[in-house]
Amino acid sequence: MTVPQNRSEEVADTSIGQMIGDISNDLSQLFRQEVELAKAELKQEASKAGKAAGMLGAASFAGYLAVVLLSFALVFGLANVIDAGWAALIVAVIWAVIGAVLYTNGRKRLKTVDPVPRRTVDTIKEDAQWLKNPTG
Repeated sequence: MTVPQNRSEEVADTSIGQMIGDISNDLSQLFRQEVELAKAELKQEASKAGKAAGMLGAASFAGYLAVVLLSFALVFGLANVIDAGWAALIVAVIWAVIGAVLYTNGRKRLKTVDPVPRRTVDTIKEDAQWLKNPTG
């Protein structure tokens, strides 16, 4: 077998089948890379959604405790109007504030979650553009 002297001889010696095989390999590698990018982006967004959901869950729990403690405070306050009732009321108000803060922060974080893998979409668009016009 002779060694090609320059790139034009190498291209001329390449069969159509080999070129199609090379293109197929390149496209499959490109597809695998796009899938990996999409996986990475979705994992990142899922993590953000999980943290926001955790905050909303904690806010729900805090709200539940506020309702329970406010109920006890109301019972104690109405029953005998002594310090124990007011103490329960103060604790319930503190839980209500904590719940409000957690809810607000969780809602803000949930708004930043983007379910669309933007970088993957952009690179797929670039790839499609390149396939349409590989020289420019």
